[in-house]
Amino acid sequence: MPQWAGSCWYHLRYLDPSNTEHLVSPEKEAYWGGPDFYIGGAEHAVLHLLYARFWHRFLHDEGVLAHPEPYGKLFHQGLILGEDGNKMSKSVGNVVSPDVVIEAYGADSLRLFEMFLGPLEAVKPWSEKGIEGVHRFLRKVNRECLRKDKHLSGEETDKETLRLLHETILKVTEAIEGLRFNVAISQMMILANHMQKVENYSVESAKTLLQLLAPFAPHLAEELWSELGGQPSIADHPWPKAREELLVADEITIVFQVNGKLRGQAQFPQEVDKETVLTAAKADEKVQSFLEGKEIVKEIYVPGKLVNLAVKG
Repeated sequence: MPQWAGSCWYHLRYLDPSNTEHLVSPEKEAYWGGPDFYIGGAEHAVLHLLYARFWHRFLHDEGVLAHPEPYGKLFHQGLILGEDGNKMSKSVGNVVSPDVVIEAYGADSLRLFEMFLGPLEAVKPWSEKGIEGVHRFLRKVNRECLRKDKHLSGEETDKETLRLLHETILKVTEAIEGLRFNVAISQMMILANHMQKVENYSVESAKTLLQLLAPFAPHLAEELWSELGGQPSIADHPWPKAREELLVADEITIVFQVNGKLRGQAQFPQEVDKETVLTAAKADEKVQSFLEGKEIVKEIYVPGKLVNLAVKG
């Protein structure tokens, strides 16, 4: 059947394309089911999805299909507008050719930039100004992974690197599952910046970063994975798992306030008690300069977060 009618049930026919007796055999429908997840734009809501659901429910009511609904989950992605803020259209002349961007920055940079523009469901204007940022990020990953002078064999030993690495595994995994790709990329940028600053890190940490990056920048990730001796292909390697016991920092930062204004901060063990923090706050040189000649009328302590000394005089 032509055009929209055929597009309403093509996903069913894919399951059993050579069957001349049935649209799809009950056995194959039972085995494969329908699409678990459908991503489509808002224009699809009427031009395709409404009709697809109508056809599917009709076929179910007629006894042709076992499942009443065509898709398990639906997500509407937002449009990417032209730089002029209007919908991209050849007639308007605001269409951006991916070939031009790929030639200048590479396919991985283009993929990463599109996902970094903002939330997937948001309507976003295209702007090449931001692509330099993600391109620099990929160059940094490339540079750091090839810095053999910084590589350590065996497991990661630096506690902060280990904590941030597993925090990144957790956040990227959750962000991908929630389709918050921009959040995942931001977290990987934080990890890459940290790896650039530390004296050294393990090869395994670098390889884990590449595993997280692979869904976003598959070409670079695969090449660097091979350079670091990763086998088999990075696409066939198990996804890393976060170790929750490593996510808790050994120390916490507690800020010092005087009359609600930030005047200092210090690091403390996780189990620090209130009196130790208050004593440290009052002894802090910057805090003391705001206490001179004044009376402390109230001491407020929010465990693990801040001290606020209310003064007068």
